[in-house]
Amino acid sequence: MARIPLPPDLLTRPIAHRGLHDLPAGRPENGLSAIHAAVARGYAVEIDVQLSRDRVAMVFHDETLERMTGRRDPLCELTAEELGRIRLAGVADTIPTLEQALALTRARVPLLIELKDRTGLLGETDGRLEEAVARVAGHLSGDVAFMSFNPAMVAAMADTAPACARGLVTAAYDLESWAPLAARTCARLRAIPDYDATGSSFISHEVADLARPRVAALKSAGAAILCWTVTSPEEESRARRVADNITFEGYLPPVPS
Repeated sequence: MARIPLPPDLLTRPIAHRGLHDLPAGRPENGLSAIHAAVARGYAVEIDVQLSRDRVAMVFHDETLERMTGRRDPLCELTAEELGRIRLAGVADTIPTLEQALALTRARVPLLIELKDRTGLLGETDGRLEEAVARVAGHLSGDVAFMSFNPAMVAAMADTAPACARGLVTAAYDLESWAPLAARTCARLRAIPDYDATGSSFISHEVADLARPRVAALKSAGAAILCWTVTSPEEESRARRVADNITFEGYLPPVPS
């Protein structure tokens, strides 16, 4: 399975986590205003995507709408049109489609797209989200890269968007944080065993766990190392001893000229 390298700007421009969000300033996470603000400052952008009821790739993190909208509906039970009318955190932004996000970033800054697994198992995938994402972005090899915690979803992107970079989101997988994910699944994923089988060219690893020997081994073998989520200049300085680039929020890292 061929490895596709990351777009160069995803190794040089700090990556704004869910856009350059700042709710007191009226920019909710994964909203178009947060994406626009990141682009305006020259940051790369990371977003989350999942499927609406009518199989449209929507930009949203949580399984349900409650935290960001006050509604308790699962996102997957509403259509893209319905979701597009729901305000995020009471501000002007509504839940955007992936296509709308790409309209802001394309040919300006790269977009790092995380595909969300809503089964809770990080196992087999039905391929529907991968197909929906590829329909919109699968031809944009210089502008996008795809990643997921679920190795099966990353492998599926090799089929639906073979010209685009793909990678694994990885973590320490401590049992408390990842419950109710099975302990054996946590142990397996903690070792990052699927890097080669998925044709990944990068990982995005939990910042507090960057000292893991497997991360160093992958870097030595040529993997690009991103990390999530850096929240201060001090943490960035420590992370960059290992990571090639950072995903950040809560402060403004410098952008290389």
